[in-house]
Amino acid sequence: MDWVQSLPIVPAVAFLYVVVLCRAGGTYALGRGARKAANRGKVAAWLESPRVERASRIVNKWGAPVVAFSFLTIGFQTACNAAAGLTGMPLRRYLPALAVGGFAWAIIYATVGLAAIGLWLELFFRSPWAAVAALALMVVLVIYLVRHKHRSGGLAPTGTGDEPEVGSEGIEDEPGAAQPASSSPSVRS
Repeated sequence: MDWVQSLPIVPAVAFLYVVVLCRAGGTYALGRGARKAANRGKVAAWLESPRVERASRIVNKWGAPVVAFSFLTIGFQTACNAAAGLTGMPLRRYLPALAVGGFAWAIIYATVGLAAIGLWLELFFRSPWAAVAALALMVVLVIYLVRHKHRSGGLAPTGTGDEPEVGSEGIEDEPGAAQPASSSPSVRS
């Protein structure tokens, strides 16, 4: 990857952006294909079970930010893109997350990301224990920051995905939903 670092910043970001779009989009497509291929027999019954349906709704509702932020991680982004495909996340939610997250990934790797990996590898070749300790320290720091943010309410979603949709008049858009006393079925304001 030395030749990528030797490129000017714009071509390096553009090249890495195309790479991440192809790799992550391909992982998503493989997940979608695996879901379709597995959607037979007992697996189909499991995929249509209430628990899996609920989990899919939650991932589809909250998953786009997770997909975008996954590009700032190492190792999690592949699993996240595969999960988005396996759960059937709609393309209208997945593609914007891929575009934003992939662009952030390309900028990071074109600027400091590859250099940081190179420094860590150099440290590893000089002292594997120091490299592992540095990596462990980074993991502990990230876990601490995520837990701190979660406790302060910064990462908690506001719903579970099971809430009914609410229309413009504040009435639930579900069949059999209760109507306010002031409304009559024949006259709507």
